[in-house]
Amino acid sequence: TSIAYFPPASFMSYYSAIIHVTSCLSSSGEIVVNEVSFVRKCIGADSSHGDLWGKLICTNFKVSFITHDALPMQRFQVANRLLGEHDVPLACVEQVVTVNDAKGKQKVLCSNQKLKFNPTELILYCKDFRIIRFRFDEAGPQSAKKVCLAIAHYSQPADPQLLFGFEYIGKQYYGSLGERVNGVDPGGGLQMPLFDRPSEWDREIKRTGAAEWRVCSINEGYVVSPSLPEYFVVPVSLADQDLKQYLCFFTAHRIPVSGQPLKKQQLLLNKSLSRCFRQNSLDRLICSAITKSHPQRSDVLKSDLDKNLPNIQDIQAAFVKVRQICVIEPFEESEEKWLSSMESSRWLEYVRAFLKHSAEVVYLLEGKHVSVILQEEEDRDLSCVVSSLVQLMLDPHFRSLTGFQSLVQKEWVMAGHRFLDRCNHLKKNDKEESPLFQLFLDCVWQIINQYPAAFEFTETYLTVLSDSMWIPVFSTFLFNCPQQRTENSMDFAKSKCIPVGEEKALRFPPVWDWSQQFTPKDQALFNNPMYVGKGATCVQNGAVKSFRRTKKNYSSTLRGMPSSLRNILMDGHDSLTLTRRNSLVSRLKPDFSQIREVVESPTERFFRDWVSRPADLQGMLIPQLLPSHLALWRLYFLRWVPEASIPKGGPVTAYHKLSQLADEVEKLQSQLRQYKGATPASTLTSTPSAPPSDHSRMYFKAGSTHEPSSTPEYLSSSFPFSPVGNMCRRSILGTPLSKFLNGAKIWLSTETLANEAL
Repeated sequence: TSIAYFPPASFMSYYSAIIHVTSCLSSSGEIVVNEVSFVRKCIGADSSHGDLWGKLICTNFKVSFITHDALPMQRFQVANRLLGEHDVPLACVEQVVTVNDAKGKQKVLCSNQKLKFNPTELILYCKDFRIIRFRFDEAGPQSAKKVCLAIAHYSQPADPQLLFGFEYIGKQYYGSLGERVNGVDPGGGLQMPLFDRPSEWDREIKRTGAAEWRVCSINEGYVVSPSLPEYFVVPVSLADQDLKQYLCFFTAHRIPVSGQPLKKQQLLLNKSLSRCFRQNSLDRLICSAITKSHPQRSDVLKSDLDKNLPNIQDIQAAFVKVRQICVIEPFEESEEKWLSSMESSRWLEYVRAFLKHSAEVVYLLEGKHVSVILQEEEDRDLSCVVSSLVQLMLDPHFRSLTGFQSLVQKEWVMAGHRFLDRCNHLKKNDKEESPLFQLFLDCVWQIINQYPAAFEFTETYLTVLSDSMWIPVFSTFLFNCPQQRTENSMDFAKSKCIPVGEEKALRFPPVWDWSQQFTPKDQALFNNPMYVGKGATCVQNGAVKSFRRTKKNYSSTLRGMPSSLRNILMDGHDSLTLTRRNSLVSRLKPDFSQIREVVESPTERFFRDWVSRPADLQGMLIPQLLPSHLALWRLYFLRWVPEASIPKGGPVTAYHKLSQLADEVEKLQSQLRQYKGATPASTLTSTPSAPPSDHSRMYFKAGSTHEPSSTPEYLSSSFPFSPVGNMCRRSILGTPLSKFLNGAKIWLSTETLANEAL
């Protein structure tokens, strides 16, 4: 009778799909741990209409649901090459909740726990904000219980080497003799630096013109500090012997390293903290070296990030509250209450705090022409955010796709940001978990939202980059530092007898090799059609020329005001709200004349002068920081919420039109080049009917029958994601889900349920 749920054709396709998936597992190190048939995946909010029937599989990599049924309106969905349409990586599972309707029981499953009842329902709460529900009404009770326990166990590995990435790399890239399988070199074909060798640091020094800096290799083999990279940049005048002499006085032996000698000015953004007994002598030594490296021999100022910015626990608490508001609580509440709840979470307040502090550092570097030392306990958390944002605001190179990726690689991965702990991949210590990288991406999105033509990449790229943190095969987000990656991969290779040849350790692919996840077609969603880079082209007198925009080509929209007018660096309440240029129409206070009399500080004057000029998208960018200028990153936080999805609406509608327009411009430029280089006879036949280029950077193409000029029906504000099947949060046991999840750690309160006799 169970087979009756599948028509004969569907039944055969269903099992052939399972056989296909199973046959592909061994080649990549993936194995099936447990599985259960005749499972229903919940789609609808209040009924079973539209639910999918299939098999639920737990592997050592993911939770997979295999079905022959198709979801409605899914033609547009981006397909990840590592994941199926209904797959969830185990690293993305935040909590596993089992429910028994008949007994009125529910339990949060942890690793190696027992389950004393047969579950009728499984709920997966995911780190990317999804809530996925499965029903076991027709499934075997023991099989259902086993697959739930397997998911709970394998989603909480006890050791880094139990993360799937180790099995994946060992099987995918290394043969029996230690040679690269099929000649594959993980990350070797990338056109961007990984900063794991001196030559790449040398090229960065040359790119910035920082002649007074050099590559330091005293940490080669990680002999000085396990959390620093093997190679980094220091002032030329700072000798290796001096660094070695004083390294014992620094936290975790993390001697001062350069975040970035900035282009042209050759100013230093230095990340360090010397919490030691010889603070004064060390400060003099370091500051003297930094001063000598500056072309103007200017002063060195310090910025204590621990005192001026929220700590990692505050950031985590704010993130949890935002998740509660966006995903768990009823979305139908009034707009005023929802916005009030969002404000009380303090997430946007913290986003603004980091942007504001970074803008202040920009002033010191650009306005006062001094060097800045960012001080933090271990300089591996807050300093990663600030140093990256400062460089993003000052150097247009980092607003290109390749440049941005090299920025993250340099300032986060190689600098030793503790991704393993902050992502809580091992579920060991919730106090160490903190979404610093997500906060950084939100800050970047705020700047993109204000200056969309200044960035080569899109918010889809930022969202996919964040999601990649939960696919545990990339070196980028798996470890606390490069040394940890090397040590664990060497131990794993020895324990599994994997020959690695001369490399001594397994090489994990970086996330920047996007071909491992997406087709070239889907990667086109990363490209911004509005981007104005150095290579922007125009047509003058029939000739295609590259040019760089001048200030007169840019919008003259205001970007802030000096602090005497509650400006970009304001820290009090709004005195006024600015809309467009020369428009001061909102909420002017009666004592406005007194505000004008306030003596203007150099900082205020610097930002006022910058505000008075049109923005140069290839120059310095400073974000507007009035509360009204910052917005919730809807695509990231609300993409799975059905009530928040706007059919044929949202930013994607503009993206669709602009992409088609940019694609048409590219085709016309290509035809013009062909025309310029063609003979008169061939021009008549080749130019007018020249086939469209297949190398367009745009996802949506112009003049295609498959891409209508009007907004396609399948587009929504969640594009290219879909809430269907990814957000199911209906009531449980007659109790609203928001009330059921009210006590909380992150999703469910384990303490609240611990006293139940299960």
